[in-house]
Amino acid sequence: MDDKVVDSRVSRDGDAIRRRRECISCGHRYTTYEEIERADLRVVKRDGRIEPFDRKKLLGGMIKACQKRPIHIEDLESAANEISDELEAENFREISHMVIGTKVMERLHELDPVAYVRYASVYRQFKDIGEFIDEIQLLEKRPRPNRYQQELFAEAKHS
Repeated sequence: MDDKVVDSRVSRDGDAIRRRRECISCGHRYTTYEEIERADLRVVKRDGRIEPFDRKKLLGGMIKACQKRPIHIEDLESAANEISDELEAENFREISHMVIGTKVMERLHELDPVAYVRYASVYRQFKDIGEFIDEIQLLEKRPRPNRYQQELFAEAKHS
């Protein structure tokens, strides 16, 4: 069947392209939706196993690191969504656990230094108290970025 595209636009949800088409021989019009086919992202684990990326598992690790800390679940969900979106945007089929862990630590560093050290201790597999001390000393020397505060200053500057 030969057809021509009469109109194209992004669908309401932004996940597909809606095309209005017309059959060249009979003039019948119809609509098609085209989506980018993405392979599921897979994580290469520390021991070499490969498993599907699981946003819930990512969020669960962040929640554990933030237990009994003054962090809102919405902030953690937002951070998990940002990390998931970044990983998808990179268009890799497989990604190392190290890349994901680094992204999580960056977000936790912004949110709460205690949660950051908790997560780092498990992720980096600290063996003794000395590694905790070293990490805390490095943390004290690094400025703690606060993206939300930076966004507020940027908005105030443009007002």
